[in-house]
Amino acid sequence: MKNLRIKYIYAGLLCLGLAAGARAEAPIGQPAPDFTGKGSDGMTYHLADYRGKFVVLEWYNKGCPFIQKHYEGVHNMQNLQDKYVKKGVVWFEVASSAQGREGYMTAPEAEANRKKVGTNATATLLDPDADIARLYSAKTTPHMFVIDPKGNVIYEGAIDDHNSTDQEDIPRSKNYVAAALDEAMAGKPVSTPQTRSYGCSVKYK
Repeated sequence: MKNLRIKYIYAGLLCLGLAAGARAEAPIGQPAPDFTGKGSDGMTYHLADYRGKFVVLEWYNKGCPFIQKHYEGVHNMQNLQDKYVKKGVVWFEVASSAQGREGYMTAPEAEANRKKVGTNATATLLDPDADIARLYSAKTTPHMFVIDPKGNVIYEGAIDDHNSTDQEDIPRSKNYVAAALDEAMAGKPVSTPQTRSYGCSVKYK
């Protein structure tokens, strides 16, 4: 009986290891995993088409209080999007909540949500099967990635340095995404290329 229990534990760990191994990573300084995603606007977006531009990926879940912190009231995320999109940055919200889970949106729902919150993201990519999320090992909403014009990941992690849902923390927070973009656009190395993301878990299937 003991040997059988050990066998099952080993098999479970092996399955977990295989599952983890099946996920791609987005290592700093290395090429960002390429993807094709369907936008809520009906258009198809291919990451490789944006080579030569900075690209931001923002994992999004409208029901997550950490997302709401940045979108409601102070409109911190919308202001960031607006600032950098005007500078030529391509900014994708990626909605990877599975059907039936918190944050799942159909295309019409996502378009209505874009208008409701006033997002300035280039597009909202619908990823209910989590194909893009798995490529990047996205863990939280928000989970942020910055890709440089060469197609390499130059930042991955949290939006800022305050792990909270309190909007009052925003003015005294260091925004890692803004810092990474400003430094890279100025031709400087990114001083903080990786942090630990915080927020709600991505609602995988």
